[in-house]
Amino acid sequence: MPEPEYGAGTPAELIAATGAHSAHTYHPLPVVIASAEGAWMTDVGGRRYLDMLAGYSALNFGHRNRRLIEAARAQLDRVTLTSRAFHHDRFGAFCTELAELCGMEMVLPMNTGSEAVETAVKTARKWGYKVKGVPDGMAKIVVAANNFHGRTTTIISFSTDPEARADYGPYTPGFEIVPYGDLTAMDAALTDNAVAVLIEPIQGEAGVLVPPPGYLPAVRELTRERNVLFMADEVQSGLGRTGRTFACEHEGVVPDVYVLGKALGGGVVPVSAVVSSAAVLGVFRPGEHGSTFGGNPLACAVALEVIAMLRTGEFQRRAAELGDRLHHELGLLVGGGAVKRVRGRGLWAGVDIAPELGTGREISERLMERGVLVKDTHGSTIRIAPPLVIGEEDLDWGLDQLRAVLGWAGAGTVPA
Repeated sequence: MPEPEYGAGTPAELIAATGAHSAHTYHPLPVVIASAEGAWMTDVGGRRYLDMLAGYSALNFGHRNRRLIEAARAQLDRVTLTSRAFHHDRFGAFCTELAELCGMEMVLPMNTGSEAVETAVKTARKWGYKVKGVPDGMAKIVVAANNFHGRTTTIISFSTDPEARADYGPYTPGFEIVPYGDLTAMDAALTDNAVAVLIEPIQGEAGVLVPPPGYLPAVRELTRERNVLFMADEVQSGLGRTGRTFACEHEGVVPDVYVLGKALGGGVVPVSAVVSSAAVLGVFRPGEHGSTFGGNPLACAVALEVIAMLRTGEFQRRAAELGDRLHHELGLLVGGGAVKRVRGRGLWAGVDIAPELGTGREISERLMERGVLVKDTHGSTIRIAPPLVIGEEDLDWGLDQLRAVLGWAGAGTVPA
């Protein structure tokens, strides 16, 4: 039999089919990807694009990373799903290795980042009632304004983004929103019924916002004093992106709970997890929470390889070194009228473009025309987050294209 023809049709035809038959929950750039490897993607017409988004950090190790693909293939030949009704031979190793990577004791595996955040919310409430002694139904979780933790009904209930929140009420109670980086407001919010602070150590969707120096350690100290859980949502910021295994490490902070996802699945399968101590995750009993696919053999096999890769420190060092290069070059653009601000850590940056040069969407489209793929957010901000495997020359070339779009000289040809 002939091989099936994937993506048959012109880009315009394929995009039109998407628009006709897919709910309009996304507004993708007008490019149709057919294949990818490393930091590069190729469209249906054969044109190559440098990926400077990395699937919102899900592709930290690049597209089709050889080690991860081999791990997945090997597991595909054995068993992919058992459900948690039975034990399987990869589960124990996955939980053990991930707990050790995090310096924790227990792992509760899920699939997506949103599921992990939902699990963290349930964990905090159950801990609050069973351990802290908060009156039933009174538990409060403190969150930060401009957060992005996912899109489930509960999570958007404590979002301050009108696009994410509007028209989905009634909303889930039990959350208090305080300004990100405001320690006084955080202090006031941590009343007797507070059970957790749920916070991104760097706010990704908001534009890669880094909190003021000392803020995270101060929140950590407040939560310790008030017997409140510090839950770090490291779904985007974790697993090497910022130059450390976890973004919290930049401030010397160890949370009570890590919420992980995206890169944990290596861009191959969705894998997420809540990782904590036995004192926290030990509140669950059989039947009180679960997931059909959470911790399945295929997910565990891939995630085990991700953990092994992170243990070498290679990817963290690479993100730190190339991140210094990225932020140095972006910093040179500030003050010349084209770029207003640059924020971020490691291979992660939010770049505020001068509004008169165009919206973030328009800048992203112009970069796409020059062979670079990024994503806009909030007006004239673009996010840059290439795979950690990107080469120096490729990174430099991608920055050349940004300079060209902004009216600077230096755009080169596409690297071979």
